[in-house]
Amino acid sequence: MNRIDESVRQDVLAAIPGLRAFAISLCGNVDRADDLVQEALLRALANIHSFQPGTNMSAWLFTILRNHFRSEYRKRRREVEDSDGHYAESLTSHPEQHGHLELTEFRKALAKLPEEQREALILVGASGFSYEEASEICGCAIGTVKSRVNRARTRLAELMSIQGVDDFGPDHETRAVLAGNRRS
Repeated sequence: MNRIDESVRQDVLAAIPGLRAFAISLCGNVDRADDLVQEALLRALANIHSFQPGTNMSAWLFTILRNHFRSEYRKRRREVEDSDGHYAESLTSHPEQHGHLELTEFRKALAKLPEEQREALILVGASGFSYEEASEICGCAIGTVKSRVNRARTRLAELMSIQGVDDFGPDHETRAVLAGNRRS
């Protein structure tokens, strides 16, 4: 096996937390998300020769992960899902702290967004990609990504009865996602 350039290795390692967060937002299951990230990384390393040096490694990895998720989704769509969440709720304990309740409310509201809007919002709002990078990952026009992000932020605010950023919890990631709603 060929050795990987140290800068490429560092770029791949730096992207892992963002990949994991994106995978969790796509599938809603931490264990499955970890499997998605692992498979995406394996595919990336197997095809590292196709990566264009000087381009955005993170965007390339996110695209691989997204494509793998979509392929898996098409294969699994005939499986029975826990769509109403009854089984999942029986496996978890209810949060006791207010912040956990808000996060649960946020996750539920996020899950209600159309997949394209949720994906664009996570890429731009939480993962820190530019609209241009997100459009490359999603394979659509920049204007489409901007529209999806704006609609997602607006719908999230409606679902959660949020008038402004100060109406929701103190964590940085949540504020980053919702902060764009004031700019829009």
